[in-house]
Amino acid sequence: MQPEDGLPVCLADYERQAECKLDTKAWAYFSGGGADEITLRLNRERFDRLCLMPRVLSGGPGCHTRLKLFGRDYAHPIFVAPLAHQKMAHHEGEQGTARGAGAQMAGMAFSMQASVAMEEAIAASPTCRWFQLYFQPLREATLQLVRRAEAAGFELLMVTVDAPVNGVRNREHRAGFHWYDDAIPENLKGLPTPTMNTLPEGASVVFDHFMAIAPTWEDVKWLRQQTKLPIVLKGILSADDAERAIELGVDGIAVSNHGGRTLDTLPATIDVISEISGVVDGRVPLLLDGGVRRGTDVLKALALGASAVMIGRPIIYGLVVAGALGVSHVLRLLRDEFEISMALTGCRSLKDIRPDLIRRQTA
Repeated sequence: MQPEDGLPVCLADYERQAECKLDTKAWAYFSGGGADEITLRLNRERFDRLCLMPRVLSGGPGCHTRLKLFGRDYAHPIFVAPLAHQKMAHHEGEQGTARGAGAQMAGMAFSMQASVAMEEAIAASPTCRWFQLYFQPLREATLQLVRRAEAAGFELLMVTVDAPVNGVRNREHRAGFHWYDDAIPENLKGLPTPTMNTLPEGASVVFDHFMAIAPTWEDVKWLRQQTKLPIVLKGILSADDAERAIELGVDGIAVSNHGGRTLDTLPATIDVISEISGVVDGRVPLLLDGGVRRGTDVLKALALGASAVMIGRPIIYGLVVAGALGVSHVLRLLRDEFEISMALTGCRSLKDIRPDLIRRQTA
């Protein structure tokens, strides 16, 4: 961190400083969204349409933010989302993020598309214990990743299910984005891949290739039979899909629109969490990501049904600005804001965070 930049005092400060430090192509990749970036904006704006109603005179000893999730105790409900290709942001990549998360006792989901080996990241932090997985075209390759993650010591599989193809990322197109040499997914090297046949003239690459090998609910059923690790499906926005996931034996659901990076004009995650929570009815934990930038956002997400939140882009911005220290500071800022928000709304613990804290603006 350069002294002339000043110490960031909120997550928005880290974003501004990171934009100055990254080149145009990397900035487009990390900060951009799909198409016109409507969903990217909605994720942030919809939080601002929610007001908090405080309850006063609620002090006293014993206040805390602790929770138990998937069999492990955590100090707070703020987690690091899976983020790919982090060496484009900082030479330490995911190892730096893991150290920063560990310093703040924040759980971390490690991306399958990381630029460091999963064993290196898990060794860097006691809190890096979730492994994010995309189904591979060959089940043999998927199973190899699962077995490697199990052997490394990961305690949960977070399966991303909302991106069988990439979204239309015009910001990346305009910037001329291309993959950096050190952004090759380290953990995918050597995996078996199917032979891609030449498509006939007039065929659709989307339908005749990508969708032809895209995962289905049968793959979720198969995976459930292959591992004893808890499985969380990431990318659920529909209450019907949440119900189907539970019927197939998943252990948690991550309400996510991929940070607005896939299909544009999807709803903001904060706008669907209540509906999904109502259907799930406490049977499995719900995680939420997308647009969380303040401690008040964490409080709002939990009030509307989330068990915890995951933070994506701000983690990258912290990594860009100051490596592991920046990641740690981003998480500390957010946790401090969250605790202050709890104190000022009369919430002594997470169980006190209820829907009646929320008032929706109508104008």
